[in-house]
Amino acid sequence: MSDHYYSKQPQTSSQEALLHVRLRDQDLRFYTDRGVFSKKGVDFGSQLLIEYAEVGEAARILDVGCGYGPIGLSLAKESPARQVTMVDINERALHLCQKNAELNQLSNVRILESNLLEKLQGQTFDIILSNPPIRAGKDVVHGLFEQADEALNDGGELWVVIQKKQGSPSAFAKLEELYEKVEEVTKKKGYRIFRAKKGQKT
Repeated sequence: MSDHYYSKQPQTSSQEALLHVRLRDQDLRFYTDRGVFSKKGVDFGSQLLIEYAEVGEAARILDVGCGYGPIGLSLAKESPARQVTMVDINERALHLCQKNAELNQLSNVRILESNLLEKLQGQTFDIILSNPPIRAGKDVVHGLFEQADEALNDGGELWVVIQKKQGSPSAFAKLEELYEKVEEVTKKKGYRIFRAKKGQKT
């Protein structure tokens, strides 16, 4: 198997670095490393998602494909009343994410190894956010949308960022199949932010 950021155990040698970033008007520090997504800095797509996501002060949040943690940890830091669950398949990324939660003195997070939402059966959330692993393929990304629909509370929302050239039109169409309301919140530099709202059960 080739070595990707969505590999369970990256084979590339470790070389940690420390980032200083500002997200949602907060200063945070993140350890990063080889073999994880966007190791040199928080990627533009994630920054855009973090900037535009509308999240309640006491929301139950899930960050899918959390990497070393910029999305979930920035939302956890903004409001201690939030409960943030963060999952990834990449063991190195999860180690970094745990280390970064401690570095930023966050206690309202839990970090779990899971292939998408596989290990979260029966758990529900108000908001699910993801910068999905596009290179893992359309089936994986669309599978994430389906699993998120099952895990959202009634009226809950899935927020995703996807580049147009990496399949945003088909992603939007898939979201429209599954969710009551889907909208493009913004688009910048080829990235789209989609918000999909789950309907009420009848």
